[in-house]
Amino acid sequence: MELELVEGDITTQDVDAIVNAANNSLLGGGGVDGAIHRAGGPEILAACRHLRATTLPNGLATGEAVATTGGTLNARYVIHTAGPVWDPAEDRSGLLISAYRNSIRVAVSLGVGSIAFPAISAGVYGWPLADAARIAVRTVRDAAPPFPVRFVMFNRPAAEAFHAALAP
Repeated sequence: MELELVEGDITTQDVDAIVNAANNSLLGGGGVDGAIHRAGGPEILAACRHLRATTLPNGLATGEAVATTGGTLNARYVIHTAGPVWDPAEDRSGLLISAYRNSIRVAVSLGVGSIAFPAISAGVYGWPLADAARIAVRTVRDAAPPFPVRFVMFNRPAAEAFHAALAP
């Protein structure tokens, strides 16, 4: 299994699928979610609205994942996953693990050849960066997907946390 770390913009990655750190509504938001919706165009939001009107009327459960078109992105698909909000009083790491596992499961079902992940829950959801990186890397390694995985970090602190988590 090939793991790669890139510091940059996830919306410009040339991969088959980009994972979106979405909110439960699937209707766009800030951070990675907003950037993906802006860069991918209205087709992504239309696909999310269709999911809400049909199979996900209550939104996407935390830890689950679902795919839509990639719209105008280089990626064919966007895999939306709702990560948990960090709570120091409650261990929600199982939900974060599920977000990565279910994203990989969806990617495998789509037959993708490559995927890019952001640091799920490590932005506005407040998950401590080093722990988020450790969970992400361990979960992806344990899942051993049959395609290359790229972690795309928007800034230096996130890239450094993932670099440390990827170290042998």
